[in-house]
Amino acid sequence: MLNGLWLSFFIVASIAGLVRWFGGDPGVWAAMVESLFNMAKLSVDVMLLLFGTLTLWLGFLKIAEKAGLVDLLARLLGPLFAKLMPEVPRGHPALGLITLNFAANGLGLDNAATPIGLKAMRALQEINPSATTASNAQILFLVLNASSLTLLPVTIFMYRAQQGAADPTLVFLPILLATSASSLVGLLSVAFMQRLRIWHPVVLAYLIPCALLLGLFMALLGSLSATALASLSSLLGNLTLFGIIMSFLVLGMIRKVPVYETFVEGAKEGFQVAKELLPYLIAMLCAVGVLRASGALEFGLDGIRWLVDWLQWDSRFVDALPTAMVKPFSGSAARAMLIETMQSQGVDSFPALVAATIQGSTETTFYVLAVYFGAVGIQRARHAVGCALLAELAGVIAAISVCYWFFG
Repeated sequence: MLNGLWLSFFIVASIAGLVRWFGGDPGVWAAMVESLFNMAKLSVDVMLLLFGTLTLWLGFLKIAEKAGLVDLLARLLGPLFAKLMPEVPRGHPALGLITLNFAANGLGLDNAATPIGLKAMRALQEINPSATTASNAQILFLVLNASSLTLLPVTIFMYRAQQGAADPTLVFLPILLATSASSLVGLLSVAFMQRLRIWHPVVLAYLIPCALLLGLFMALLGSLSATALASLSSLLGNLTLFGIIMSFLVLGMIRKVPVYETFVEGAKEGFQVAKELLPYLIAMLCAVGVLRASGALEFGLDGIRWLVDWLQWDSRFVDALPTAMVKPFSGSAARAMLIETMQSQGVDSFPALVAATIQGSTETTFYVLAVYFGAVGIQRARHAVGCALLAELAGVIAAISVCYWFFG
């Protein structure tokens, strides 16, 4: 799947380049070639960040492992994962790592979530009978990561505040609803492909209380003022991040784990993981760069605008779609599109609100695929790409619908 997908990026880019060339734009080929070198450089810049992040967090995570925290989480969630990931043995360390990853993602702690997720993917690979084909458990884990379940989208609040929004947290509930929809669609699509019994009483016994807690949390946050909500979001994110670190250290101290030596041991693993990612990042990001430079995304946007006008629908959301179209490929490009929409349309305009909601409720699907599967050498993704993109589409549709509901 990844082979065909990667090749299709270059084929589509070539067709779009030919169209622009015959249309009187001979500079398109220079732009496409330049994008190859720019994306190769960007891959190295991303790797420099990943080297530090992975080394730091896998060091702390090794302490948590030796202190028994990961095993404890695995035992607590054993019944649930026995139904969702039946091929993973009960009590396997991967289950605890998956739980930590989901918790970090939910709190918007991207710097912590990625290295923990890579560690979980490597643990799942240890029980994968194939060295190059994704297992069912790996696919479910990746799709749920790509569905972007985030409870506290602090970075979106920051972007809106930087652009002068009167209420930076105005999109909090729309993002929460949209990202919940994308995660649900991701889970259901994988359950359908893998024939998982999602309505099993054991699964519902875990999911229903989580849904109720989420609802209560939303109700609590909805009762706060904008100022209080912004303060709580920032405080909770940073406090949780540092609290995780201290809990690892304190638990390690209680269990008499040599924390410094253990940290260094885990940090060495992080360095090795990061080093192996570079070829996969270069391959995917260069393909994405050529696709963007060819103008293929702009052609797609023009086609959508024509169709919406022909159907006589409200076309205000179309100006927010550049963020949605580039988000699966590049987080930095999506951020740039979001900021450009805020500046050109107004930070509290309808397109800017939709773009902010899309940014907070979707994920860089192809980046996640490249990093997570690349870390363990997976080449055949099976239905992972389709399910992840379906969750991505659900997040975009939900974001647009919710924004019409809240702000339309």
